[in-house]
Amino acid sequence: MHATLPLLLESDFPALRRARLETLQVNLGYRCNQSCLHCHVNAGPKRTEIMDAATVDAVIACLDRTGVDTLDLTGGAPELSPHFRRLVLAARERNIEVIDRCNLTVLLEPGQQDTARFLAEHSVKVVASLPCYLEQNVDAQRGDGVFQDSLNVLRQLNRLGYGKPGSGLTLELVYNPQGAMLPPPQQALELDYKLHLANEYGIIFNRLLTLANMPIQRFGSTLVSRGEFAGYMELLRDAHQDSNLATVMCRSLVSIDWRGYVYDCDFNQMLDLPVRIDGEPRLHVSGLEETTLCNASIRVADHCYGCTAGQGSSCGGALDKTTE
Repeated sequence: MHATLPLLLESDFPALRRARLETLQVNLGYRCNQSCLHCHVNAGPKRTEIMDAATVDAVIACLDRTGVDTLDLTGGAPELSPHFRRLVLAARERNIEVIDRCNLTVLLEPGQQDTARFLAEHSVKVVASLPCYLEQNVDAQRGDGVFQDSLNVLRQLNRLGYGKPGSGLTLELVYNPQGAMLPPPQQALELDYKLHLANEYGIIFNRLLTLANMPIQRFGSTLVSRGEFAGYMELLRDAHQDSNLATVMCRSLVSIDWRGYVYDCDFNQMLDLPVRIDGEPRLHVSGLEETTLCNASIRVADHCYGCTAGQGSSCGGALDKTTE
């Protein structure tokens, strides 16, 4: 969201440095079957950016060089990439955990009929976006009929064993606030989700992740149009907790865009703030080694307050569990 970029870059966010690289988060492209209001990627059906085969080859080679523990596949809808399954298989052959950041309804798209079974057969962790357990709220944020379609896919995943104790198939749901506010405590909301989804629809899952909305791309544009951008940034700053700095995701994760360029996180990717090493303007995944980023400084800006506000927010949910 280029209109907010100057505001975001004028920042006094605390300096951060990297620890060991554990997770390679790969954005396979911005095409998606949905166009959600809170989407920080501005993904949608009309987006054409998609990772090509040569870049996928470079990502697979990087898995070997860096020795990461986790391959985190995102988008857009990562399942729409023609190379999605090849990446999953390559990682699992190397005993690397794979995360599929799934919007659920994509598994109802043409050509996706057996994707859920593929995910189960290869023990892929599914992190599924369901921004509320109430139909009206979900459809308002994601489009008419999305809630019921999401329930249908969740039932399909449950039948395959996802969310069931002892199955080894992990199903996590993701909550986003409806507007310019922080998410409520993760543990209490998870209990509400579990009770409502089980009692009303017979659906089970392992864990709920609460994520703050980032003031960039589509959500940032919405804040600007409503005159709420400055107020939301003030909210994030006022709620900053220094205790969250040690566990922000950018200390152990890098984000790879569809062209293969490296960023400290998916949010920096959307703001075109690439990792820079040895004065080079960009680092490509083909040049990423195990020690390339060790103790390197992380590019920060005002949007980083979205990760440290309140309980904190990351791709793995709330950072600070002590306040729940």
